[in-house]
Amino acid sequence: MSLRRKLATLITPVTERDHSLGPNDAPLTLVEYGDYQCPFCKAAHPILEEVRQLLGTLLRFVFRNFPLSQIHPEAEHAAEAAEAAGAQGKFWPMHDLLFERQWALDDEHLVEYAEQLGLDGRRVSTELEGGTYRSRVREDFMSGVRSGVNGTPTFFINGTRHDGGHDLASLMEALEHAAA
Repeated sequence: MSLRRKLATLITPVTERDHSLGPNDAPLTLVEYGDYQCPFCKAAHPILEEVRQLLGTLLRFVFRNFPLSQIHPEAEHAAEAAEAAGAQGKFWPMHDLLFERQWALDDEHLVEYAEQLGLDGRRVSTELEGGTYRSRVREDFMSGVRSGVNGTPTFFINGTRHDGGHDLASLMEALEHAAA
């Protein structure tokens, strides 16, 4: 296997540990490595929602954290806040809210968002301060690095990196090709 092919493959398989939407046995699995402060990830977010609606139970969507902290200083804590929300059963609502309010991802706002979702804000604040989910976010990040991710968003379709566009037509074409 060539190095290029190895880097274009999802090294860490999707497991129950991952945050996913859709059936585990769906014929298509779309994995996104994303950053909550990345404007390109924000732009892709509604497109991914549309892809999910169009494909329904044919698609399992997985999100993995890939905060580019050098250029997005609030991305790491935003990812940790999403994980904290996940620990309280609200990963996806927090995930959506972080993209909707990408302009305000400081810790004060992250705790406010948690409270708006009915979560224990004090717990989220304590977990952010203590780095409770730092290792979880780092594991996602390193799985991306091992798979050849170097920017966000990066998508994998059925384990193969999608190097095409992030627009609806390009993603749907790639998913249809993978399903064939």
